[in-house]
Amino acid sequence: MEALVLVAVLGGGLLWLLFGGHQRNSLRVAFIHPDLGIGGAERLVVDAALGLQQAGHQVVMFTSHHDTNHCLDETRNGTLKVIVHGDALPRSLGGRFKAFFAYLRNLYLALALVRSHKHGGAYDVIFVDAISASIPILKLTGAKILFYCHFPDRNLCTDRRSLLKRLYRLPLDVLEEVTTGQADKVLVNSKFTASVYDQTFTRIAARVRPDVLYPAINFQSYSASQGARAQQQEREPLFVSLNRYERKKNIGLALQAFALLRERTPSVFPTLRLVIAGGYDPLLAENVEHFKELKALAHQLDLIDDEQLNSTEDDQKGAQQVTFLRSISNQTRNGLLAQCSAIIYTPENEHFGIVPVEAMYAGAPVIACNSGGPRESIIHEAEEFAEAMALLADDPNRVRKMGEAGHLHAEERYSLTSFTQQLEAALRSMLSWKGRDGDGALFDLSTTTTLNCTERLLGRFFRDPEPRGRPATHQTP
Repeated sequence: MEALVLVAVLGGGLLWLLFGGHQRNSLRVAFIHPDLGIGGAERLVVDAALGLQQAGHQVVMFTSHHDTNHCLDETRNGTLKVIVHGDALPRSLGGRFKAFFAYLRNLYLALALVRSHKHGGAYDVIFVDAISASIPILKLTGAKILFYCHFPDRNLCTDRRSLLKRLYRLPLDVLEEVTTGQADKVLVNSKFTASVYDQTFTRIAARVRPDVLYPAINFQSYSASQGARAQQQEREPLFVSLNRYERKKNIGLALQAFALLRERTPSVFPTLRLVIAGGYDPLLAENVEHFKELKALAHQLDLIDDEQLNSTEDDQKGAQQVTFLRSISNQTRNGLLAQCSAIIYTPENEHFGIVPVEAMYAGAPVIACNSGGPRESIIHEAEEFAEAMALLADDPNRVRKMGEAGHLHAEERYSLTSFTQQLEAALRSMLSWKGRDGDGALFDLSTTTTLNCTERLLGRFFRDPEPRGRPATHQTP
């Protein structure tokens, strides 16, 4: 009888190790991101969530805004669970105080996450990026907080000429540094960003040291592009710019360089094409304004005619020599990567720049500014961009060789598998299974009362709207 009991105990222990042990190792990870639109930061957090989910962890994404007509496919098709809170809160007041309202929306979102944690949705780790202000609230859950710093927000606000603007930014800048220092771990996207972090956050830099975790790409998403490029016998003389419609992306440089090719390569120029494509949100004034500015510049450079200038529709067929595309799909993006002679990457002092990595994996050469994170080429002015474009326009062999070298480099350094393994190691390093306090230990009566009062106060003025686009894959509890 004792032998049977011993066998049962040992058998049960073995079954627990085989089938229960992995459940214990499965982490519950919440992501909190301000706006799940289309951009490099969104691509990074979505890939991070995908990588962890594919590794067997439980993942949910919290955001203040998710328009299913303007987002990455994985957040729309049900691959990732997305929960929206606080979209009814304003983004600005008459176009002003955008940073303040971004922080307010982020804090409201954090309260919603904390409330879900309190009512059974406990998390081991909360992945925060872009805005650190919510970290003190999120720490009420007892979960470990990882903050991914794309770039210090203080450095993104460069217009501080007026005294009022400096006074307005002062508390926000202090709040950013203090709350960043409260994260259990900080990651940055490049050594360049790490150096800016040290220069910016002087109070916490010595105490809270960031580790570099380079963004990655999901090779499966681009394998079709790489294969299509390999099958091409003669590539079209096509140059592509992939950036959000923002002034800091310096997209006008691509238009100016392309116009200079008219003089440098007059015999080839009529066959050349340029596509300006990228993220575009009609709710963002800068996107709308800059799109019009770029079309006006193209018209001024005699690259588009009056009809194209005044058209409100994108030239999806690419019939014009210069084409503008907004909020392109993954399929269109991959097609452009497969067809282009080179990617024209114009931002200066970019924090990292995921587009060059995508291009390299797809086998497309990259012409970029030698500053910030990406340093694929040493180019600064329109004339220098034009010179590099001319070299590639009539030399398919050079395009092929550069593309092959770039593909190998991207494959070795920027795989999603490697990225996920490093991220998972970072999460594990923060956690202690024996001492985990993420099951609501910090929710005493006073904390619960404070949260409920705050939620009710905000709820009197703002109510989460119905999801835009396709509500079937969009959760707004």
